[in-house]
Amino acid sequence: MTDSVADQYRSLLETVSFAARAHRHQVRKDRETPYAAHPFRVCLIVRHMFGIDDAEFLAAALLHDTLEDTTTDFDDLAERFGTNVAGHVADLSKDTRLPDDKREAAYMATLAAAGPAVKIAKLADIFDNLIDSRHLSATARDRTADRSRHYLEALEKNLPAIAVKPMAIVRQLLSEFTDIVQVAGDE
Repeated sequence: MTDSVADQYRSLLETVSFAARAHRHQVRKDRETPYAAHPFRVCLIVRHMFGIDDAEFLAAALLHDTLEDTTTDFDDLAERFGTNVAGHVADLSKDTRLPDDKREAAYMATLAAAGPAVKIAKLADIFDNLIDSRHLSATARDRTADRSRHYLEALEKNLPAIAVKPMAIVRQLLSEFTDIVQVAGDE
């Protein structure tokens, strides 16, 4: 017997609500957009641009910033969404207890060794952050492009087949973004 339509989508919709509540008091760097728009867009990128409808991949995309940027902890996620999803989100989170250089090195190592759900969610996160950086200063856009390049280098290590097309999409966007940043800087 197959699940009802409600059963098929309930978990994803509950994940959306959880992410919205977790980020409810936050805004994006433009100081206007509710932060929850970012994980929703990341999820839409995974589903509609990358063509992936796996529930764990979508949950990781929706929750990717909850450990790093909210009061949510690993146990909260494990209890609600299972240890696999909580593990994906943990891998997508930087260890803020470390100094910046060590934090980035540890994060890059985690991304390089990560499984497909983490790599896909991070690729979608990079895509959205590049798209959403138009309001930033030229220096901040340069920093976004540079950080994106480093993350892509890490993600390319052990790249699973399911991430080949998404990687190409994000690399193309980064190339276009870099051209725009250079033109803006020359003006």
